[in-house]
This record gives sequence, C-alpha cells and structure tokens, in this order.
Amino acid sequence: MGKRLLAGGLVLLVLFALSGCIAGTNAAVDVPDMDGDVAGFWTGLWHGLISCVTFVISLFTDKINMYEVHNSGNWYDFGFILGISIIFGGGARSTKRRRCR
Repeated sequence: MGKRLLAGGLVLLVLFALSGCIAGTNAAVDVPDMDGDVAGFWTGLWHGLISCVTFVISLFTDKINMYEVHNSGNWYDFGFILGISIIFGGGARSTKRRRCR
C-alpha cells in the first residue's frame, strides 16, 4: 500500500507541475496588427514552412517571432501545423519500411 500511495502522489505531483505548461487564451485573436492585417490559413502555412529559419533568427533578435499572435484563430493554427508537418515529414517517414538487398 505504501508504494502505491507514493506512486499516486508522484503522478499527482507531475500532473500538477505540468499543468503550469498549459497554453492560455490569445487575447490578440482576430485583432488586427499595426498594419491592419490578421494572419489567416495561408499565412499560417507559410509561417510553418519557414519555421526552422525563423526559429534560428528569433534566437538572435527580438523583432522576429515564430508565431503570429494577431491571427484568425484555428485556421491559422491549422496552417501553421500543416506547414511544420510538410517540412518535417509528419509521421509518414516513420512508417516507411526499408528494403534489404
């Protein structure tokens, strides 16, 4: 019983610690940026495709971000994830079998 109680307490502690990592709401959704633009699906797709380059640049400057906060919501998110999946190959490469000669 003591080991089960310890394991249960450890699981609760880990879940409690990870709950601090949950993303919150974005107050800038559907709010235009300074130019009056709101990023949509196609912008999200483009940002996902160039995410590797943008990430490296964002490490050295504060003016470049990987993710546009002034976006249209779920459609931007879908485009962003689709762009990242295209670049990194999604899960298709992991299921591909190699032939031995």
